[in-house]
Amino acid sequence: MKKDHLGELEEMILLIILLLEGEAYGLAIRKALKAEANRSVTIGAVHGTVNRLESKGLIKSHMGEATEVRGGRRKRVFQVTGSGMNALESSRDVKVNLWQKIPQLSINKQNNG
Repeated sequence: MKKDHLGELEEMILLIILLLEGEAYGLAIRKALKAEANRSVTIGAVHGTVNRLESKGLIKSHMGEATEVRGGRRKRVFQVTGSGMNALESSRDVKVNLWQKIPQLSINKQNNG
């Protein structure tokens, strides 16, 4: 793996791939990012990110069947690998640990002014 941490978009795309349960291809990922995270990204940003995640070994892909809806074209479907799950869990754990270290009083002070 080139780097140990996940960028925000990388993490969200990994989570979206898990959410889509075997139906994770470029356009579906883009639509789910908008629907689930209110994030508008270009299809190029999605493709660049999945390519980077695949080169890091965090996801793998295979070509789906050609469909009439897609004019006979096949779609590249993504799946999170074991390394990808480990990276997600590590990212979650770091964030949870940091949140737990922030005193509740501090959070309330910042929210109230």
